[in-house]
Amino acid sequence: MSSESVPASSSSLSAPLPPLTRIAIIVVAVYAMVQLLADLASLKIGVVFGLAVDMGTFIYPVTFTLRDLAHKVLGRRRARVLIITAAAMNFFAVLYLIACAAVPSDEGWGLGEQFSAIFSPIWRIVFAAVVAQVVSQLVNTEVYHWFATRVTKRYQWLRVLVSNSVAIPVDNIIFVLGAFAWAMPWSSVIDIFIFNLVLKMAVMVVSIPLVYVTKADVE
Repeated sequence: MSSESVPASSSSLSAPLPPLTRIAIIVVAVYAMVQLLADLASLKIGVVFGLAVDMGTFIYPVTFTLRDLAHKVLGRRRARVLIITAAAMNFFAVLYLIACAAVPSDEGWGLGEQFSAIFSPIWRIVFAAVVAQVVSQLVNTEVYHWFATRVTKRYQWLRVLVSNSVAIPVDNIIFVLGAFAWAMPWSSVIDIFIFNLVLKMAVMVVSIPLVYVTKADVE
């Protein structure tokens, strides 16, 4: 069979992926770090402006723009792999922390009960976070790809804004309901939901310039 007769979809799947650049490696590392940090920070429910809010909300929205940047420099296929891998890392982290909390603490340390009190119930929050991350960021991937390939490659800030504006509410619904709906009063859950959504959108908008750190644009 000649190369001309190979379907476009087949040739695109067999085409070699672009080499990793320095910026791509940095983006992958930062994305994974921020995902994990946000999950752990979500164990702290703070009060900001009189509203209950999980503290991971202040950093987690940056991952949506980082995902868009990863999509830009790595392409859609590698962006999907990054999302799934980061989720698996977070899930492994929670299992390890739960195992650590179950080990008897040395009496000389004196903080065993506090460690267990924080990390023993972590499974519910992190499980909700992992599910929310995977679903919302895969949605983000498809909307971003659709916009870049079907609408326009211009106005990169707009493709980030559109894709994130779809994905963030999806993430917020899954995470807040999964993590807090059955563990806190509904008034606090509503506070968390409203504050999370507003803050995530605000942080996302501020983080949009990150997508311009490189000119590369891989599909």
